[in-house]
Amino acid sequence: MVAGAVAAALLIGLLLGGTLGLFDRVIGGPKPETIASASLESMRAQSRLNVFAARYVSVTTSKVSRFGFSNERTLILPGDVRYEVDLAKLGDRDVRWDAGSKTLTVTIPDVEVAGPEVDLAKAREYGGGGIIGAIANTQPQLDQANRAAAVTDLRKQAAADTPMRLAREAARQAIARSFAMPLRAAGFEDAKVVARFPFESGTRDPSYIDQSRSYNEVLEEAARKRR
Repeated sequence: MVAGAVAAALLIGLLLGGTLGLFDRVIGGPKPETIASASLESMRAQSRLNVFAARYVSVTTSKVSRFGFSNERTLILPGDVRYEVDLAKLGDRDVRWDAGSKTLTVTIPDVEVAGPEVDLAKAREYGGGGIIGAIANTQPQLDQANRAAAVTDLRKQAAADTPMRLAREAARQAIARSFAMPLRAAGFEDAKVVARFPFESGTRDPSYIDQSRSYNEVLEEAARKRR
């Protein structure tokens, strides 16, 4: 959930804020790269982030003809879908800090559609019966065809331009907040966070750091320098 991601980011920020004294003593203050690395590890631990949800309704009609007669049934089927980001796909190279502009750029995996979860309790079916229905018992065939077509239609609606645009914007905002809050809690008030998708990235700026480091790596390096 988005709220969970924000809560985790806030916790990271509080922890970082509480350890500023340690960093000041060991390496002369926290670094944005280290904070971003900790945020990245926290995000990956959540696995999947639910950024948006929507309900759609499909209306499908199937028809069968036999012996010169025809029969048709219409199904009205609502279904819920979730729009998720697979945070496990976030890599170290997807998080880049530009010291010159004080901008953290996060390249996030594209939004995935989960579902639909159909609401059979609110499904409505109409039609059927008639001569062909009585002779050949076509209702089960029509119902099966309608349900398959309805699920396909729900997925198509979910993947349309408008809901995908809304879901991607929600993902950008959620990811940006999750990285921005720890930075601000650690004192980097003027840091900017830009979340974008791979197809929006273009070429990578070579001035970005090659790889973010974890807390342990930073502390180990500082310990080696003191020897």
